[in-house]
This record gives sequence, structure tokens and C-alpha cells, in this order.
Amino acid sequence: MADRMEERRLWPAGTDPGYVEARLELLAAEKELLEHAERVAAARRALPAGPVLPPYKFAEGPRDLAVDEPVAAPRLHDLFDGHDTLVTYHLMYAPEAQEACPMCSMWVDGFHGVSHHLARHAGFAVVAKAPLPKLREWGRRRGWDGLRLVSSHDSTFNADLGTEGAGGAQFPGISVFSRDGDEVRHRYTMQATVSSDLPERGIDLLSPVWQVLDLMGQGRGEWYAGNDYPGAARG
Repeated sequence: MADRMEERRLWPAGTDPGYVEARLELLAAEKELLEHAERVAAARRALPAGPVLPPYKFAEGPRDLAVDEPVAAPRLHDLFDGHDTLVTYHLMYAPEAQEACPMCSMWVDGFHGVSHHLARHAGFAVVAKAPLPKLREWGRRRGWDGLRLVSSHDSTFNADLGTEGAGGAQFPGISVFSRDGDEVRHRYTMQATVSSDLPERGIDLLSPVWQVLDLMGQGRGEWYAGNDYPGAARG
């Protein structure tokens, strides 16, 4: 495999030697980055089990967003869909907000596209503080059919997980939980920004948009996702 990799070129035939040298230096840095990323992933997987969580109750409608009844009241352990692992995306959508966060919506767009793959490994749910009717209407607007959209409106789930601040401010993030029977433990939470020095760097690796922008000469720049774009809906 190593020999076959060495035969592969990452530039067109006849490329200037200066570019080749610079690209090989970059390739070495990319390999180092991937190796470090795997070390971090291994450390994440090796985290000890966190605390046992309360049986939080949510509000949920049918996965078919064309209908809103019946409304169920699943507990946290009901969201695992038969798996031992649950992943929740914390959608930044406050009860009084007119729209959900554009960045969060972009992330969920991506999760929606691969939800049938994720379903083989874990339960997956999008959780928002907004009341269920608002959340489902937003899901219809975005085309999120098939995703579990659950409202934590009457729950302390967001605040307890660190995705709700003073005055009800909502923060985006992702959490992982493990289950043993009806007992649920917290495994991992990451928010969208790790530090003020690295804006929008925290769960950006989970969105293909950021990764493609990072391949471009102009990079991410000051771009911020929008809930609506003029012109064509797709590229």
C-alpha cells in the first residue's frame, strides 16, 4: 500500500518543481495533522464514563414532518433507537427566536444528509429549547424529514449540559451519551467555539462546508452561514 501511495501524484504532469517541493512539505504537515487528530480521537474514546443523568423528558412529533400528531414525551433513554450510544446536536433556537441559528442549521443540514449512515451506529436527535411546533416548522423549512427533532422547552437539559446560559441564551454544540438499560451517562460534549482565539473552531470538523472552504485559496475568511441565499437554492 505504501508503494502504491508513493506512485500517486498530487499535481498535474509538468508542474513547476517549486510547487512540487512546497506541496510535499504541505503533505508532510497534513500527515502529521492526521496522526495528531487520531491521537486526540483515541483520547476522546478513552474518556471515562461521565455522571448518570436524570431521565429528562422531551416533546416529539412524528418523523414525518407533514403531520404533527401524535405528540410523544420521550425520556432521554428513549432517544437511543435501540443503540448503546446517543448523539444529540444542540440546535441554537431559543423559544422567542424567529429563526434557528444559521450556522446550527447548516450543521444539521449536513447531519440530515448522512442520517441513514449514522443510524447504523447510534441514535441521533436534534434538541432545541424552542417549543415543538416552532422546531417542527423550522424542520419543514429546512427539509429535515426523518431526523428526530425533540424540544427541551420544559426541561433543564440544555442548562445542565452547558448549552444554555444566563437569561436563557442558547449555545450550539454536540453531546454523546451511553446507555445501560434506562441508565444514561454523559460521555462527551463540545461546543461550536473552543476559545475566543479560534472562532467557529470546535465542532467545525463535523461540517463538510468548513472543510471544503479550508481547501480554497481564500479559506474561510469572514463568511457566515445564512438561512436564505439569493438565487439558486443549490450550487
